[in-house]
Amino acid sequence: QVQLVESGGGLVQAGGSLRLSCAASGRTFGSRAMGWFRQAPGQEREFVAAITWSGGNTYYRNSVKGRFTISRDNAKNTVYLQMNSLKPEDTAVYYCARKGLGSDSYYYAHYYDYWGQGTQVTVFS
Repeated sequence: QVQLVESGGGLVQAGGSLRLSCAASGRTFGSRAMGWFRQAPGQEREFVAAITWSGGNTYYRNSVKGRFTISRDNAKNTVYLQMNSLKPEDTAVYYCARKGLGSDSYYYAHYYDYWGQGTQVTVFS
């Protein structure tokens, strides 16, 4: 089974940067696409970014385009989320997840099959 562990979250001032990491603690990612989601208190989990197995294609929600960059290093079984120009609205628990089979959609949590425990990101003004 695949186990995912996020790290790199923390407290940062608006306009600052953080780099999140997601490492496999068990099996490899299994040649799957990977995604990042986030969830603020009392809100639904929402899509942030995704990347295909080869890294040739990336996907972002509109509100983070130009600020966030997703990347992966398959040799290290690690996926990254570089977050720049952070805003208070980015405050949430960030989760990495492995894309499941059977769907071409990257945007919905329902289509991911393994999830990490999450890492807290707090952005203050």
